[in-house]
Amino acid sequence: MSKKPSKSKTSPSLQLGRAVEWPDAPEKAKLDRVPNPQAGTDYLVRFTVPEFTSLCPVTGQPDFAHLMIDYAPGQWLLESKSLKLYIASFRNHGAFHEDCTVMIGKRIASEIKPKWLRIGGYWYPRGGIPIDVFWQTGRVPKGLWVPEQGVAPYRGRG
Repeated sequence: MSKKPSKSKTSPSLQLGRAVEWPDAPEKAKLDRVPNPQAGTDYLVRFTVPEFTSLCPVTGQPDFAHLMIDYAPGQWLLESKSLKLYIASFRNHGAFHEDCTVMIGKRIASEIKPKWLRIGGYWYPRGGIPIDVFWQTGRVPKGLWVPEQGVAPYRGRG
């Protein structure tokens, strides 16, 4: 006798497993967290966002970045669908590179309270100058393996 697949075990308040509208601004986006089943173990989670977009707050022209988000979870994990929706909410948001990068790091840290988090924002050049922005919450937990982010400095046609 076969069992029927069980219904999703996600909370009805989570965006996971159901259709939701795309938020049109970062402050309207909801970041979901789920319990960390390995909370007693130090490990690293990496989210790679190779196609981040926002708008220049002065000219309205698009800005593009490759974001790398590393964190050591505590009691909570960041739910990836909610991260995707949050990241997409920046597409029509006007802010400088530094503001976008730090704002994302601080918001994630505030929501999931990781043991440690860092974000690298590797911005593609506009006006001939690439800008890289880095932010972290403190010291890396002792013994945690943290690989390099692996995004090469911008070389152009070098």
